[in-house]
Amino acid sequence: MNKKKVLKIFLYTIGIIVLIIISILIFGKIYFNSISPINKEKFPNYIGYIDQENALLNDVYSLCDKGSIYKTHHGAPDDAFEGSKKRFREAILSEYKNKGYTDSGYLNFRFLVNCEGNAGWFEIVEMNLDLEEVNLNDAMVNQLFKLTSDSKHWKIFTYKEVPRNYYMYISYRIENGEIIEILP
Repeated sequence: MNKKKVLKIFLYTIGIIVLIIISILIFGKIYFNSISPINKEKFPNYIGYIDQENALLNDVYSLCDKGSIYKTHHGAPDDAFEGSKKRFREAILSEYKNKGYTDSGYLNFRFLVNCEGNAGWFEIVEMNLDLEEVNLNDAMVNQLFKLTSDSKHWKIFTYKEVPRNYYMYISYRIENGEIIEILP
């Protein structure tokens, strides 16, 4: 091969590489400029945030580690259940008594567990099966609240060998007063 052809191939290759780099830079600039900044007025808190001042059982226990909360994006289902989720489900189903409840819907508990394994700081969301907020039977809600908040169900979560506070949620699907499913 002669030197002119080699030089020509080399220059074409360099040109193509430069065009690819410029295209990537332009795409990156357009993409990252199109991402909207977080509206702090509309969304002042992080995912998993629980207003500790207005939560239920907010004055029974104390948070550790200066109130740092772990597992806020998805809760701690793999780390939270004392024993296992199966044991939690069995305990809830054996202790729960349908006292003539006829409600159907979802009963959602969002809460924190402190570094000692104590559940507190609960928020409760009650919905019908169409996911519209409603008021479910107070006695049923209170019974499931008492069962869910029992600290015997919750493990101590450790990170870097130090016990930590964590976020957790439990959602009960209820049909005609009977627990059909427990999520997560």
